[in-house]
Amino acid sequence: QVQLVESGGGLVQAGGSLRLSCAASGRIFSNSGMGWFRQAPGKEREFVAGINWSGGSTVYVDSVKGRFTISRDNAKNTGYLQMNSLKPEDTAVYYCAADRGVRRTSATRINYDYWGQGTQVTVSS
Repeated sequence: QVQLVESGGGLVQAGGSLRLSCAASGRIFSNSGMGWFRQAPGKEREFVAGINWSGGSTVYVDSVKGRFTISRDNAKNTGYLQMNSLKPEDTAVYYCAADRGVRRTSATRINYDYWGQGTQVTVSS
């Protein structure tokens, strides 16, 4: 079992930066692929970024490439999403997710087994 807790969200002006953290409990986190998703009001939850168990493989949705960076520190059982050059369209609740020890990088929501409660990111214009 893995429990995930996000933090680091908030209100920022367009062009600003935020770093989200995802603290995990449970020993399998270091063997789990991890991802970040987001959900804006009235929209479906969408994939943002994913990383494999070692951090050696990452994948991003096109709209955040070059602006967001996903990373992890398995020694701290924590994942991160560094968000730079934020835009108003990045406003959403951001969720971190982990699989059950499959180790892979995935952009597919169904491949993730554990989810955090979400953290709000609001970008003002």
